[in-house]
Amino acid sequence: MRTLRSALVVFGVVFVLGVPAMMMWVWPDGWSWTPRQPEYEQMIMGVYATLGIFLIRAAKNPMAHASLIWFTVWSSVVHGGIMLVQAVLDESDRINLLGDVPALFLVAIVLAVLMPRQG
Repeated sequence: MRTLRSALVVFGVVFVLGVPAMMMWVWPDGWSWTPRQPEYEQMIMGVYATLGIFLIRAAKNPMAHASLIWFTVWSSVVHGGIMLVQAVLDESDRINLLGDVPALFLVAIVLAVLMPRQG
């Protein structure tokens, strides 16, 4: 449970601070789409910052927030899967196969593995 709590905080901070940093300054090519779409990017940053705040809050009692954690797992799989297909089909976005696509799958895998199964 301690590892899950840590992962929730780490991913929460990454969603709040890391996603905007990657999209705007660190590696825009691997984290945004071509051509650049500032309105889309602001929306994505806002949604992920909000999710990040709630993941940090969920770290205090992960089992009480299981649905949020599973939403994060499955929405990351869906988002990453859609982006994977788009990046494969559009060669101008292939760099995303090294950026945000694997990052989304990493979030999903780590949280799914660490989240206890309720039975």
